[in-house]
Amino acid sequence: MTEVLTIAEAGRLIAARQLSPVELTQEHLVRIRALNSTLNAFVLVTEERAMADAHAAEARQMAGALRGPLDGIPIAHKDIFNTAGIRTTAHSKLLEANVPTADAFAVRRWGEAGTVLLGKLATHEFAFGGPSFDLPWPPARNPWNVEHFTGGSSSGTGAAVAAGLILGGTGSDTGGSIRSPAALCGIAGIKPTFGLASRAGILPLAYTMDHPGTMAWTAEDTALLLQPMAGHDPADPASADRPVADFSADLHTGVKGLRIGVVRHFFESDQQVSDATLAGINTALDDFRAEGAQVSDVTLSP
Repeated sequence: MTEVLTIAEAGRLIAARQLSPVELTQEHLVRIRALNSTLNAFVLVTEERAMADAHAAEARQMAGALRGPLDGIPIAHKDIFNTAGIRTTAHSKLLEANVPTADAFAVRRWGEAGTVLLGKLATHEFAFGGPSFDLPWPPARNPWNVEHFTGGSSSGTGAAVAAGLILGGTGSDTGGSIRSPAALCGIAGIKPTFGLASRAGILPLAYTMDHPGTMAWTAEDTALLLQPMAGHDPADPASADRPVADFSADLHTGVKGLRIGVVRHFFESDQQVSDATLAGINTALDDFRAEGAQVSDVTLSP
């Protein structure tokens, strides 16, 4: 592997037996060893588990029994997602020795899809506040400039994806904790509709506002990761009991006819963004219009 692949690219190569899940995992472990001491994206690397997962995926590959597009894909979980037999700390000294006995719903579903678990990723303490320097593990740094912030609280996931340490990972969003690190680290992230993905087994911040979601390099990759995470879970009282759509089905149909509402006052007056950010937003909106979307300003309550 000479460059970091997207999940979709790696999945196609694995399906065609042109890429070994074992070699792919080894490449990422080498990258983690080289870069994590600078980036602090991981609070725990599960090398033995990763290699076991990778060998199992490769056995399915050789037997023609791959479980789908995520089989053999190296991932990691934000360290508020419970992992059975693997330390889950919420980046806090209070939970430094916490080892869950069961996986979070999302962790289990990704495991069933054949993903390769590389470890647990940095967050803010209990996914709240900002970076702290008095915790057992230092805060994650932005791979584009280690003097810069990653955004939070899915900080380790943002850094790990942007640096190519993983191909995708879990995040959670209560007040921007997927969207902020995705933006600041230059990757893609999805905060799903409330109730689409189960919160069971995830340490809560605000139980009526927490959204587990996915982070990766591209929108296609985040959709592939979201697919097994979605679905009804009786263990989560807010889990929606309805059929799950194919999130990848319409990725290449374009935006013609799509209605896009722009809460312009959020970024122009309520909380003014920089000139460069405003220019980026307006360029994106111009691109949407050029592709046939209907773009309209909307006003919301503060």
